[in-house]
Amino acid sequence: MTEQETLYAIALSFVPHMNLLNRKMLFENLGSATEIFEHRQNLKEIIPNASKATLEALAMMDIHLKRAEEELAFAQAGHIQCIGYNDEAYPARLRECPDAPLLLYYRGTASLNSQHIISIVGTRQITPYGKDICREFVKELKRLCPDALVVSGLAYGVDIHSHRAALEQDMETVGVLAHGLDQIYPRMHRDTAVQMVQHGGLLTEFPSRSNADKKNFVQRNRIVAGIADATIVVESAQKGGSLITAEIAESYGRDVFAFPGRITDTYSQGCNNLIGSNRAGLITCAEDFVKAMGWETEVQIHQQLSQGLQQELFPDLTEEEQRIVKALTGTDSKQINILAIDTAIPIGKLTSLLFNLEMKGVVRLLSGGCYRLA
Repeated sequence: MTEQETLYAIALSFVPHMNLLNRKMLFENLGSATEIFEHRQNLKEIIPNASKATLEALAMMDIHLKRAEEELAFAQAGHIQCIGYNDEAYPARLRECPDAPLLLYYRGTASLNSQHIISIVGTRQITPYGKDICREFVKELKRLCPDALVVSGLAYGVDIHSHRAALEQDMETVGVLAHGLDQIYPRMHRDTAVQMVQHGGLLTEFPSRSNADKKNFVQRNRIVAGIADATIVVESAQKGGSLITAEIAESYGRDVFAFPGRITDTYSQGCNNLIGSNRAGLITCAEDFVKAMGWETEVQIHQQLSQGLQQELFPDLTEEEQRIVKALTGTDSKQINILAIDTAIPIGKLTSLLFNLEMKGVVRLLSGGCYRLA
């Protein structure tokens, strides 16, 4: 997005008395936040059925520009990407959802359009059984599908154990927050969040100064469900936020899976009910999941092609260029700072090498300073 489009998109998000469906309707009719702003006074001529409340709210859009300017300055200072609905970096899976947000705030290195994305959710009152599931599932997932992106909500319990399991396995993991990027909640997860920014990311639709209010968590859950190919419930009582996420994922037509547990265990009741009512597939390990998703053959082919790409298509690359290709092999994309660490090549020289590889058609530059094999 241009800076002007970003500014107007932020301002539009601050306009009160407009739900997500109304905002999306405006965006689809006019094509951009800039067009909405420029036609805010004569919107009735373009959208005859626009409600009076919508017209009155947009007529006052100017008063939100100052707050939008402050938010844009905060984002720029904090290396936060403002990702609009039409941006290439916007999560394509989420865009398919009817209540997708028009603007996301993102700080991180992982592509939100990775080839394989999994949301792992569950109770905050995680048991030793749940901890073992998180650790062993992600460990096996790393072997079977190393490019998978693990998404959760950075909350206590299953969320944070899933993020930490991914980091331990050197897998990218993204936390979807129920507040702005000017804070971390819970505070005790700050160290993990810092690691995630360098090896995954933090994502939210909420601007700075937004508190972690209860309603925001329910709203956050639709992003957790919508951004992924599938949602996995590790442990849950009969009621809980993870079941809401599973229900939302189901409504989006996404796959839902659950780990079974003993019928006497409180935090397996929700999972057992999902499985028993055929609302979730039963899995006991990552191999079950990968097979159910049909990813097994796909991953093998991708690995074979990636290996052949390096060995057969680019035999004339220098040793350093080969190191870059190797670092990008088997991943969806990597940020240049991560590449510098993985290849032990200084940023200055790495930039030049990447440019040469781009000219040769070997790599492709993505938004946010990320690179992938072409």
